[in-house]
Amino acid sequence: MSELSVRFAGIPFKNPVTVASGTFAFGREYVDFFDLSRLGGIAVKGLTYTERQGNRPPRIAETPMGMLNSIGLQNPGYRAFIETELPWLRRFDTVLIANITGATPREYAEMAEALGGAGLDLIEINVSCPNVKEGGALFGASAGGITEVVTACRRATDAKLMVKLSPNVTDIAEMAKAAEAAGADALSLINTLLGMRIDIATRRPILGNNLGGLSGPAVRPVAVRMVYQVAQAVRLPILGMGGIATADDALEFLLAGATAVAVGTATIVDPLAPIRVLEGLERHLHSTGESVGDIIGAVQMN
Repeated sequence: MSELSVRFAGIPFKNPVTVASGTFAFGREYVDFFDLSRLGGIAVKGLTYTERQGNRPPRIAETPMGMLNSIGLQNPGYRAFIETELPWLRRFDTVLIANITGATPREYAEMAEALGGAGLDLIEINVSCPNVKEGGALFGASAGGITEVVTACRRATDAKLMVKLSPNVTDIAEMAKAAEAAGADALSLINTLLGMRIDIATRRPILGNNLGGLSGPAVRPVAVRMVYQVAQAVRLPILGMGGIATADDALEFLLAGATAVAVGTATIVDPLAPIRVLEGLERHLHSTGESVGDIIGAVQMN
């Protein structure tokens, strides 16, 4: 399977297919469907400094070609993850990615230091979660906020750092440049687009938190465009995501400049979606005689 292998921020991935944070929990729900070692990497559920119960329900709303979620980062906290979930995940031969969201740069830095010390392969700094009221998206909304958080994490750890960028900004390339200048090793994009649904009978928002993050195939063209723009603006490797459900979807992201891809919402509909994407990529490469490296950034603009 050498034609599938990639190096991402200096880390060897057996293949470029990962699962996105927030849609795969800690993997326990999916282990009955397939061997998690087949994945190139696993981004675990977003972690915060302390345990969070998340937002009040309803927290999911269906949309055409996607869904809105307002889970609100429900999780046991990063310390509990290190103690209880990480030992279980180490059973699998795959790259482990911890996703962190803090209310302050100091919280981000302390989590990055602890997770780096625990041996996580890659730490995804989430500055783009649209459905929490503190930290997160507030930092990702400006180049200055991104710089502050990434600088704090870079000082705290030598671990590889990947910054998850928000699409809810005016200039995605500017945010990518700020992350690169502050010491990020990689970027992931896109996070969800901020959205809303209204119940016409009650005339109230369907989500308990009013607003939520839109994901699924509906956002894919936006995500592909942003991956292309960021790939032109920085030299960092990109983990591309946003509506990937098939190998053809993944190929679009790779052609746009992503080094690896993440399957997210599709796993909720079909738990085997990441494996179907992987097997489809393998068939494509066999048919063309190419490797993943031959495809990355190979789009030919008109």
